[in-house]
Amino acid sequence: MFAGDSGTAVGSRGRGPSMSDHEPRVAYTELADQEVRSLRARYCRLRTAGGEPVAELEVLSFQLRFGAVAVAAEGIGGVETQPEFRRQGHMSRLLRQALAGMAQRVDVAFVSDGIEGVYEQFGFVGAVAEEHLVIPVRNVEQAAGDDLGTAVPGVRSSSPADLPAMIRLYNTAHAQRPWTHARHAGWNRLIPQATWKPGSQTLVLQTDGAAVGYAVLEGRAFGDPLGSLTVDELVAENAAAARLLLMAIARLCWKRRLSEFIVREPADSLTGRVARHMGCTYQQRFPPSGGMMAAVLNRSSLVRKIEPELRRRAALQQSDQVYDRAFDALRRGDLFPDDKALIRLLLGYWSTDDAYVHGMSVPERYRDLCTAWFPRGGTQSLPTPYAHRLDRY
Repeated sequence: MFAGDSGTAVGSRGRGPSMSDHEPRVAYTELADQEVRSLRARYCRLRTAGGEPVAELEVLSFQLRFGAVAVAAEGIGGVETQPEFRRQGHMSRLLRQALAGMAQRVDVAFVSDGIEGVYEQFGFVGAVAEEHLVIPVRNVEQAAGDDLGTAVPGVRSSSPADLPAMIRLYNTAHAQRPWTHARHAGWNRLIPQATWKPGSQTLVLQTDGAAVGYAVLEGRAFGDPLGSLTVDELVAENAAAARLLLMAIARLCWKRRLSEFIVREPADSLTGRVARHMGCTYQQRFPPSGGMMAAVLNRSSLVRKIEPELRRRAALQQSDQVYDRAFDALRRGDLFPDDKALIRLLLGYWSTDDAYVHGMSVPERYRDLCTAWFPRGGTQSLPTPYAHRLDRY
Protein backbone atom coordinates (compact mmCIF):
# COMPACT_ATOMS: atom_id res chain seq x y z
CA MET A 1 0.00 0.00 0.00
CA PHE A 2 1.00 3.65 -0.18
CA ALA A 3 3.01 4.98 2.74
CA GLY A 4 2.92 8.72 3.23
CA ASP A 5 1.28 9.43 -0.15
CA SER A 6 -2.39 9.43 0.77
CA GLY A 7 -4.50 11.88 -1.13
CA THR A 8 -2.14 11.97 -4.09
CA ALA A 9 -3.91 11.78 -7.43
CA VAL A 10 -2.38 9.14 -9.67
CA GLY A 11 -1.92 10.30 -13.25
CA SER A 12 -1.54 13.76 -14.68
CA ARG A 13 -4.59 15.46 -13.15
CA GLY A 14 -3.84 17.97 -10.39
CA ARG A 15 -0.09 18.08 -10.94
CA GLY A 16 0.24 21.82 -11.47
CA PRO A 17 3.35 23.00 -13.38
CA SER A 18 5.14 20.39 -15.44
CA MET A 19 8.07 18.56 -13.91
CA SER A 20 10.40 19.85 -16.64
CA ASP A 21 9.71 23.46 -15.59
CA HIS A 22 10.30 23.23 -11.85
CA GLU A 23 11.40 19.74 -10.81
CA PRO A 24 14.75 17.96 -11.12
CA ARG A 25 15.00 15.15 -13.64
CA VAL A 26 14.52 11.71 -12.13
CA ALA A 27 15.71 8.26 -13.21
CA TYR A 28 14.12 4.85 -12.66
CA THR A 29 16.20 2.01 -11.21
CA GLU A 30 15.60 -1.55 -10.00
CA LEU A 31 17.55 -3.54 -7.42
CA ALA A 32 16.74 -7.24 -7.70
CA ASP A 33 17.44 -10.42 -5.72
CA GLN A 34 16.87 -9.01 -2.25
CA GLU A 35 15.07 -10.93 0.49
CA VAL A 36 12.19 -9.64 2.62
CA ARG A 37 11.05 -12.09 5.29
CA SER A 38 11.75 -15.18 3.16
CA LEU A 39 10.34 -13.75 -0.10
CA ARG A 40 12.46 -12.55 -3.00
CA ALA A 41 12.14 -8.81 -3.47
CA ARG A 42 12.97 -6.20 -6.07
CA TYR A 43 13.24 -2.51 -5.15
CA CYS A 44 11.96 -0.08 -7.77
CA ARG A 45 13.03 3.53 -7.25
CA LEU A 46 12.99 7.01 -8.71
CA ARG A 47 15.97 9.19 -7.88
CA THR A 48 17.17 12.61 -8.98
CA ALA A 49 20.33 12.99 -11.04
CA GLY A 50 22.13 13.80 -7.80
CA GLY A 51 20.97 10.53 -6.20
CA GLU A 52 18.27 12.02 -3.97
CA PRO A 53 15.41 9.56 -3.35
CA VAL A 54 12.08 10.57 -4.89
CA ALA A 55 9.81 7.52 -4.65
CA GLU A 56 10.15 3.78 -4.20
CA LEU A 57 8.23 0.53 -3.93
CA GLU A 58 9.05 -3.14 -3.48
CA VAL A 59 7.94 -6.02 -5.68
CA LEU A 60 7.72 -9.39 -3.93
CA SER A 61 7.77 -12.75 -5.72
CA PHE A 62 5.68 -15.76 -4.67
CA GLN A 63 3.59 -18.66 -5.94
CA LEU A 64 -0.13 -18.00 -5.65
CA ARG A 65 -2.94 -20.54 -6.00
CA PHE A 66 -5.87 -20.26 -8.37
CA GLY A 67 -7.23 -23.49 -6.93
CA ALA A 68 -5.19 -26.67 -7.31
CA VAL A 69 -2.71 -24.83 -9.58
CA ALA A 70 -0.23 -22.23 -8.30
CA VAL A 71 1.44 -19.76 -10.65
CA ALA A 72 4.35 -17.37 -10.31
CA ALA A 73 3.11 -13.93 -9.26
CA GLU A 74 4.44 -10.64 -7.97
CA GLY A 75 2.98 -8.22 -5.47
CA ILE A 76 3.46 -4.49 -4.96
CA GLY A 77 4.07 -3.13 -1.48
CA GLY A 78 5.96 -0.50 0.50
CA VAL A 79 4.96 2.30 -1.88
CA GLU A 80 6.24 5.69 -0.73
CA THR A 81 6.98 9.16 -2.11
CA GLN A 82 9.26 11.55 -0.25
CA PRO A 83 7.23 14.50 1.13
CA GLU A 84 8.91 17.17 -1.01
CA PHE A 85 8.12 15.24 -4.22
CA ARG A 86 4.44 14.47 -3.63
CA ARG A 87 1.61 15.56 -5.94
CA GLN A 88 3.95 15.75 -8.94
CA GLY A 89 3.05 12.53 -10.75
CA HIS A 90 6.12 10.56 -9.64
CA MET A 91 4.14 7.70 -8.13
CA SER A 92 2.18 7.21 -11.35
CA ARG A 93 5.40 6.93 -13.34
CA LEU A 94 6.95 4.58 -10.78
CA LEU A 95 3.97 2.22 -10.76
CA ARG A 96 3.71 2.12 -14.55
CA GLN A 97 7.40 1.33 -14.98
CA ALA A 98 7.35 -1.28 -12.23
CA LEU A 99 4.29 -2.96 -13.77
CA ALA A 100 5.93 -2.97 -17.20
CA GLY A 101 8.86 -4.87 -15.72
CA MET A 102 6.58 -7.25 -13.83
CA ALA A 103 4.77 -8.10 -17.07
CA GLN A 104 8.07 -9.38 -18.48
CA ARG A 105 8.41 -11.88 -15.61
CA VAL A 106 4.90 -12.90 -14.50
CA ASP A 107 1.33 -12.90 -15.82
CA VAL A 108 -0.54 -11.61 -12.78
CA ALA A 109 0.08 -8.93 -10.14
CA PHE A 110 -1.31 -8.32 -6.67
CA VAL A 111 -1.56 -5.52 -4.13
CA SER A 112 -1.93 -6.11 -0.40
CA ASP A 113 -4.36 -3.65 1.20
CA GLY A 114 -4.48 -1.16 -1.66
CA ILE A 115 -5.75 2.39 -1.12
CA GLU A 116 -9.29 3.11 -2.30
CA GLY A 117 -9.62 4.71 -5.72
CA VAL A 118 -5.94 4.43 -6.70
CA TYR A 119 -4.95 1.04 -8.09
CA GLU A 120 -8.04 0.65 -10.30
CA GLN A 121 -6.35 3.10 -12.65
CA PHE A 122 -3.58 0.54 -13.20
CA GLY A 123 -5.87 -2.41 -13.97
CA PHE A 124 -6.29 -3.74 -10.42
CA VAL A 125 -9.59 -4.80 -8.89
CA GLY A 126 -10.64 -6.08 -5.49
CA ALA A 127 -10.77 -9.87 -5.66
CA VAL A 128 -11.03 -11.24 -2.13
CA ALA A 129 -13.30 -10.47 0.82
CA GLU A 130 -12.18 -9.68 4.35
CA GLU A 131 -13.49 -12.31 6.76
CA HIS A 132 -12.98 -13.86 10.18
CA LEU A 133 -14.62 -16.00 12.84
CA VAL A 134 -15.65 -14.70 16.26
CA ILE A 135 -15.77 -17.54 18.80
CA PRO A 136 -17.24 -17.19 22.32
CA VAL A 137 -15.07 -18.82 24.98
CA ARG A 138 -18.16 -20.26 26.65
CA ASN A 139 -19.09 -22.11 23.46
CA VAL A 140 -15.69 -23.80 23.31
CA GLU A 141 -15.94 -24.80 26.94
CA GLN A 142 -19.40 -26.30 26.47
CA ALA A 143 -18.44 -28.14 23.29
CA ALA A 144 -15.29 -29.52 24.89
CA GLY A 145 -17.07 -30.55 28.07
CA ASP A 146 -13.87 -29.78 29.95
CA ASP A 147 -12.50 -27.27 32.44
CA LEU A 148 -10.54 -24.48 30.76
CA GLY A 149 -8.53 -24.07 33.93
CA THR A 150 -6.39 -27.08 33.03
CA ALA A 151 -3.73 -27.22 30.30
CA VAL A 152 -4.58 -28.87 27.00
CA PRO A 153 -2.35 -31.95 26.59
CA GLY A 154 0.08 -31.88 23.67
CA VAL A 155 -0.04 -28.10 23.13
CA ARG A 156 3.27 -26.25 23.51
CA SER A 157 5.06 -23.16 22.27
CA SER A 158 6.73 -23.57 18.89
CA SER A 159 10.41 -23.56 18.02
CA PRO A 160 12.19 -22.95 14.68
CA ALA A 161 12.32 -26.73 14.23
CA ASP A 162 8.52 -26.74 13.86
CA LEU A 163 8.48 -24.58 10.72
CA PRO A 164 8.76 -27.43 8.16
CA ALA A 165 5.78 -29.20 9.73
CA MET A 166 3.80 -25.95 9.85
CA ILE A 167 4.51 -25.33 6.15
CA ARG A 168 3.43 -28.88 5.29
CA LEU A 169 0.21 -28.57 7.30
CA TYR A 170 -0.65 -25.22 5.72
CA ASN A 171 0.03 -26.34 2.14
CA THR A 172 -2.04 -29.49 2.66
CA ALA A 173 -4.96 -27.67 4.29
CA HIS A 174 -5.19 -25.03 1.57
CA ALA A 175 -4.02 -27.04 -1.44
CA GLN A 176 -6.99 -25.88 -3.56
CA ARG A 177 -7.81 -22.52 -1.98
CA PRO A 178 -7.50 -19.49 -4.32
CA TRP A 179 -5.36 -16.54 -3.24
CA THR A 180 -3.29 -18.59 -0.75
CA HIS A 181 0.47 -18.79 -1.24
CA ALA A 182 2.16 -22.09 -2.01
CA ARG A 183 4.68 -21.81 0.84
CA HIS A 184 8.19 -22.91 -0.03
CA ALA A 185 10.59 -24.84 2.20
CA GLY A 186 12.31 -21.70 3.50
CA TRP A 187 9.12 -19.79 4.26
CA ASN A 188 9.01 -17.81 7.50
CA ARG A 189 6.61 -14.88 7.62
CA LEU A 190 6.11 -15.03 11.36
CA ILE A 191 6.39 -11.59 12.92
CA PRO A 192 9.86 -11.38 14.54
CA GLN A 193 10.41 -10.12 18.04
CA ALA A 194 11.57 -6.50 18.27
CA THR A 195 11.87 -3.74 20.84
CA TRP A 196 8.53 -3.45 22.67
CA LYS A 197 7.04 -6.10 20.39
CA PRO A 198 7.02 -9.79 21.30
CA GLY A 199 6.19 -10.84 17.72
CA SER A 200 4.05 -13.82 16.77
CA GLN A 201 3.16 -16.31 19.46
CA THR A 202 2.82 -19.79 17.98
CA LEU A 203 1.25 -22.83 19.60
CA VAL A 204 1.91 -26.32 18.24
CA LEU A 205 -0.16 -29.43 18.93
CA GLN A 206 1.95 -32.57 19.02
CA THR A 207 0.66 -36.16 18.94
CA ASP A 208 2.95 -39.20 19.07
CA GLY A 209 5.97 -36.99 18.46
CA ALA A 210 4.55 -35.30 15.33
CA ALA A 211 3.02 -31.84 14.88
CA VAL A 212 -0.65 -32.20 13.87
CA GLY A 213 -1.70 -28.57 14.12
CA TYR A 214 -0.62 -25.06 14.99
CA ALA A 215 -2.04 -21.64 15.81
CA VAL A 216 -0.29 -18.30 15.28
CA LEU A 217 -1.49 -15.55 17.59
CA GLU A 218 -1.28 -11.98 16.37
CA GLY A 219 1.75 -10.13 17.66
CA ARG A 220 1.00 -7.42 20.21
CA ALA A 221 3.08 -4.56 21.54
CA PHE A 222 4.21 -4.79 25.15
CA GLY A 223 1.87 -2.69 27.26
CA ASP A 224 -1.16 -3.09 24.97
CA PRO A 225 -4.40 -3.61 26.90
CA LEU A 226 -5.38 -7.27 27.22
CA GLY A 227 -8.79 -6.61 25.71
CA SER A 228 -8.67 -8.96 22.74
CA LEU A 229 -7.01 -12.02 21.30
CA THR A 230 -6.68 -12.66 17.57
CA VAL A 231 -5.42 -15.81 15.85
CA ASP A 232 -3.83 -15.07 12.46
CA GLU A 233 -3.82 -18.75 11.43
CA LEU A 234 -5.12 -21.99 12.85
CA VAL A 235 -4.36 -25.10 10.80
CA ALA A 236 -4.92 -28.69 11.88
CA GLU A 237 -4.58 -32.14 10.38
CA ASN A 238 -8.04 -33.24 11.54
CA ALA A 239 -11.09 -32.01 13.42
CA ALA A 240 -9.91 -33.40 16.76
CA ALA A 241 -6.68 -31.42 16.50
CA ALA A 242 -8.58 -28.25 15.56
CA ARG A 243 -10.81 -28.65 18.63
CA LEU A 244 -7.80 -29.04 20.94
CA LEU A 245 -6.15 -25.91 19.55
CA LEU A 246 -9.38 -23.93 19.94
CA MET A 247 -9.54 -25.20 23.53
CA ALA A 248 -5.97 -24.03 24.17
CA ILE A 249 -6.79 -20.56 22.81
CA ALA A 250 -10.04 -20.41 24.80
CA ARG A 251 -7.98 -21.25 27.90
CA LEU A 252 -5.70 -18.27 27.21
CA CYS A 253 -8.79 -16.09 26.95
CA TRP A 254 -10.18 -17.55 30.18
CA LYS A 255 -6.95 -16.63 31.98
CA ARG A 256 -7.16 -13.07 30.59
CA ARG A 257 -10.88 -12.80 31.43
CA LEU A 258 -11.86 -12.45 27.75
CA SER A 259 -15.28 -13.64 26.61
CA GLU A 260 -14.43 -14.28 22.93
CA PHE A 261 -11.60 -14.41 20.42
CA ILE A 262 -11.10 -13.91 16.68
CA VAL A 263 -9.74 -16.53 14.28
CA ARG A 264 -8.72 -15.35 10.81
CA GLU A 265 -9.70 -18.45 8.86
CA PRO A 266 -12.39 -18.91 6.19
CA ALA A 267 -15.68 -20.50 7.24
CA ASP A 268 -15.27 -23.45 4.84
CA SER A 269 -11.83 -24.43 6.19
CA LEU A 270 -11.53 -27.32 8.65
CA THR A 271 -11.04 -24.79 11.44
CA GLY A 272 -14.11 -22.89 10.29
CA ARG A 273 -16.25 -26.03 10.21
CA VAL A 274 -15.21 -27.02 13.73
CA ALA A 275 -15.88 -23.48 14.99
CA ARG A 276 -19.29 -23.44 13.32
CA HIS A 277 -20.18 -26.68 15.09
CA MET A 278 -19.22 -25.09 18.43
CA GLY A 279 -21.14 -21.92 17.61
CA CYS A 280 -19.53 -18.76 16.29
CA THR A 281 -20.13 -15.62 14.28
CA TYR A 282 -18.76 -15.33 10.75
CA GLN A 283 -18.06 -11.78 9.62
CA GLN A 284 -17.37 -10.93 5.98
CA ARG A 285 -16.77 -7.60 4.26
CA PHE A 286 -16.51 -6.83 0.54
CA PRO A 287 -14.51 -3.59 0.06
CA PRO A 288 -15.87 -1.55 -2.87
CA SER A 289 -12.33 -0.36 -3.63
CA GLY A 290 -8.87 -0.93 -2.23
CA GLY A 291 -8.23 -3.95 -0.03
CA MET A 292 -6.66 -7.05 -1.55
CA MET A 293 -6.42 -6.45 -5.30
CA ALA A 294 -5.26 -8.28 -8.43
CA ALA A 295 -4.53 -7.46 -12.08
CA VAL A 296 -3.98 -9.54 -15.19
CA LEU A 297 -0.72 -8.64 -16.92
CA ASN A 298 -0.67 -11.26 -19.71
CA ARG A 299 -4.09 -12.78 -20.31
CA SER A 300 -3.27 -15.52 -22.81
CA SER A 301 -0.28 -16.82 -20.87
CA LEU A 302 -2.13 -16.77 -17.53
CA VAL A 303 -5.11 -18.69 -18.89
CA ARG A 304 -2.79 -21.28 -20.43
CA LYS A 305 -0.99 -21.82 -17.12
CA ILE A 306 -4.15 -22.43 -15.15
CA GLU A 307 -5.74 -24.63 -17.83
CA PRO A 308 -5.24 -27.77 -15.66
CA GLU A 309 -7.28 -26.06 -12.93
CA LEU A 310 -10.05 -25.20 -15.40
CA ARG A 311 -10.14 -28.83 -16.51
CA ARG A 312 -10.36 -29.93 -12.89
CA ARG A 313 -13.33 -27.66 -12.27
CA ALA A 314 -15.10 -28.67 -15.47
CA ALA A 315 -14.45 -32.42 -15.06
CA LEU A 316 -16.73 -34.18 -17.59
CA GLN A 317 -19.01 -31.18 -18.05
CA GLN A 318 -18.58 -30.84 -21.83
CA SER A 319 -17.12 -32.58 -24.85
CA ASP A 320 -13.49 -31.88 -25.71
CA GLN A 321 -14.54 -29.95 -28.79
CA VAL A 322 -16.77 -27.53 -26.85
CA TYR A 323 -14.14 -27.22 -24.12
CA ASP A 324 -11.35 -26.41 -26.59
CA ARG A 325 -13.38 -23.77 -28.37
CA ALA A 326 -14.45 -22.11 -25.12
CA PHE A 327 -10.91 -22.23 -23.76
CA ASP A 328 -9.51 -20.55 -26.87
CA ALA A 329 -12.22 -17.88 -26.67
CA LEU A 330 -11.36 -17.24 -23.02
CA ARG A 331 -7.65 -17.03 -23.78
CA ARG A 332 -8.14 -14.63 -26.71
CA GLY A 333 -10.58 -12.41 -24.81
CA ASP A 334 -13.66 -13.19 -26.88
CA LEU A 335 -15.18 -14.73 -23.73
CA PHE A 336 -15.27 -12.39 -20.69
CA PRO A 337 -13.13 -9.74 -22.45
CA ASP A 338 -12.83 -7.51 -19.35
CA ASP A 339 -9.61 -8.55 -17.56
CA LYS A 340 -10.93 -7.19 -14.25
CA ALA A 341 -13.91 -9.52 -14.50
CA LEU A 342 -11.65 -12.37 -15.60
CA ILE A 343 -9.39 -12.21 -12.53
CA ARG A 344 -12.41 -12.18 -10.23
CA LEU A 345 -13.82 -15.23 -12.00
CA LEU A 346 -10.53 -17.14 -11.98
CA LEU A 347 -9.96 -16.49 -8.27
CA GLY A 348 -13.48 -17.48 -7.26
CA TYR A 349 -14.49 -14.00 -6.10
CA TRP A 350 -17.23 -14.01 -8.75
CA SER A 351 -19.34 -16.75 -10.26
CA THR A 352 -20.64 -16.74 -13.82
CA ASP A 353 -23.99 -15.59 -12.43
CA ASP A 354 -22.24 -12.59 -10.82
CA ALA A 355 -20.83 -11.71 -14.22
CA TYR A 356 -24.33 -11.86 -15.72
CA VAL A 357 -25.57 -9.45 -13.04
CA HIS A 358 -22.89 -6.98 -14.13
CA GLY A 359 -23.98 -7.05 -17.76
CA MET A 360 -21.67 -9.68 -19.24
CA SER A 361 -23.06 -12.34 -21.54
CA VAL A 362 -21.96 -15.82 -22.57
CA PRO A 363 -23.00 -17.71 -25.73
CA GLU A 364 -25.59 -20.37 -24.94
CA ARG A 365 -23.29 -23.19 -26.07
CA TYR A 366 -20.71 -22.24 -23.42
CA ARG A 367 -22.97 -21.46 -20.47
CA ASP A 368 -22.85 -24.84 -18.73
CA LEU A 369 -19.09 -24.99 -19.09
CA CYS A 370 -18.60 -21.45 -17.77
CA THR A 371 -20.84 -22.25 -14.80
CA ALA A 372 -18.51 -25.17 -13.99
CA TRP A 373 -15.37 -23.08 -14.60
CA PHE A 374 -16.48 -20.19 -12.43
CA PRO A 375 -18.63 -21.50 -9.57
CA ARG A 376 -17.46 -18.86 -7.05
CA GLY A 377 -15.55 -19.85 -3.93
CA GLY A 378 -17.23 -21.71 -1.12
CA THR A 379 -18.59 -24.41 -3.41
CA GLN A 380 -17.84 -28.11 -3.65
CA SER A 381 -15.31 -27.65 -6.45
CA LEU A 382 -13.66 -24.41 -5.27
CA PRO A 383 -12.92 -23.23 -1.69
CA THR A 384 -13.48 -19.62 -0.69
CA PRO A 385 -10.57 -17.38 -1.78
CA TYR A 386 -8.68 -16.19 1.27
CA ALA A 387 -5.64 -14.01 1.97
CA HIS A 388 -3.91 -15.07 5.18
CA ARG A 389 -2.38 -12.33 7.31
CA LEU A 390 1.06 -13.88 7.36
CA ASP A 391 1.35 -13.68 3.57
CA ARG A 392 0.37 -10.03 3.33
CA TYR A 393 3.04 -7.44 2.76
